[in-house]
Amino acid sequence: MEKKKLVVLTGAGISAESGIATFRDANGLWEGHDVMEVASPQGWQKNKETVLEFYNQRRKNAHEVKPNAGHLALADLEKDFDVRIVTQNVDDLHERAGSSNIIHLHGKLFESRSTIDETLVYPIKGWELKLGDKCERGSQLRPNIVWFGEAVPMMEKAIEETLQADIFLVVGTSLVVYPAAGLVDYVSDDVPIYVVDPNLPYMRPRQNLHLYEEKASTGMVKVVAELRKKHS
Repeated sequence: MEKKKLVVLTGAGISAESGIATFRDANGLWEGHDVMEVASPQGWQKNKETVLEFYNQRRKNAHEVKPNAGHLALADLEKDFDVRIVTQNVDDLHERAGSSNIIHLHGKLFESRSTIDETLVYPIKGWELKLGDKCERGSQLRPNIVWFGEAVPMMEKAIEETLQADIFLVVGTSLVVYPAAGLVDYVSDDVPIYVVDPNLPYMRPRQNLHLYEEKASTGMVKVVAELRKKHS
């Protein structure tokens, strides 16, 4: 029998449990820097070194943490479902947990890309990307991250997957960052939606809506049991 398609939207909450800091924890500040200084094209033009150092520290942090029970539960669901993860997170914790189909809406922390040709993308070995690190065409490399004000190239693919979902699951996201938050609007009315977050986001009333006011690790254990009982 063909497996049901489970599309999962994950956000900062699932990574926070592994010890990855979120902008919201620090009121949108990082060591005194406004988020726009380190995550916008304007910030990059103003001070490339500050931006590079910000992502170097994020990478160093990501190297030191491990996937948590929430990540592992999602990977385990692949035994029974055709799981597609759409993540707002730039870390590689889903990959390290063993999930095999992941769309990174906001880019990847462990990749760099050319500043003159965005098709030139390179893996970052270790955690540092420095001023003077250049692409094969001689241009400075930048983090392969979607910054505020930039297009989200993987959004179309995410919408395509969402439209085909048999079940939709939202984990660890406040659903306030667009366009990612708009994905729930593409879920068919007859498709069950499960939401796991200690601070549940607003969801318009609909049939088949299941809310778990818990953090990802504990909430996902319950959701996995429910999904297996009802849908696999």
